[in-house]
Amino acid sequence: MKTMLIAGANRGIGREFVRQLGSAGWTVHGTARDDKGLEELRDVCAGVHRLDITNDESISALASELRGVPFDAVFANAGISGDVTLPIDAIGFDEMFRVFNTNTFGPLRLLAALKSNLMAGERRLALGMSSLMSSISSNDWGTQQCYRASKTALNASWRSLSEEWRPDGISCVLLRPGFVKTDMTNNQGMDVETSVSGMISVIETLGLSDSGRVIGYDGKDVAW
Repeated sequence: MKTMLIAGANRGIGREFVRQLGSAGWTVHGTARDDKGLEELRDVCAGVHRLDITNDESISALASELRGVPFDAVFANAGISGDVTLPIDAIGFDEMFRVFNTNTFGPLRLLAALKSNLMAGERRLALGMSSLMSSISSNDWGTQQCYRASKTALNASWRSLSEEWRPDGISCVLLRPGFVKTDMTNNQGMDVETSVSGMISVIETLGLSDSGRVIGYDGKDVAW
């Protein structure tokens, strides 16, 4: 039976992943930051774990809790948009760091901490959540400097990780969900069910030859 850990599983895209993967026969472990989120996952996940992806001690505690547990996939799904209303002259270090800590540093630290769990699994998929906003070549309307930069940095870091971990048989792939109805988009865009169904179809086919790719819910590569 295939097993996945999803970071940020109690709402939005993460929650729908839990539902659809469970229906498809996967064993799913989910993380949430607080008691309310953990309670929301108890009836739908095989394992429920507290995690603040921005906190090194929290990541270390999770790794200790999961020592020896094999995962076919670890999915660093958690992310924030930051304050998208800020003009460039109002963006300070604190805001930039807050977004990068969640969207870039956190996913890298999480995957590094759980590498041994992936090595113990069969599929060995290190998954992260990218975005069309990460694309430099497609940026023809500007805005959202913090979010864009954090996701572009994630792409570059994941690509480096794909080369470093290829000899270990780990495939490092980023997914693009599309513009989805969630709290982050003020409930505008496509239904979350459609996006997640597409991404799961992509995940089911992934192998080592896909490592380093950024792939959309529609199966198309994202040029960045």
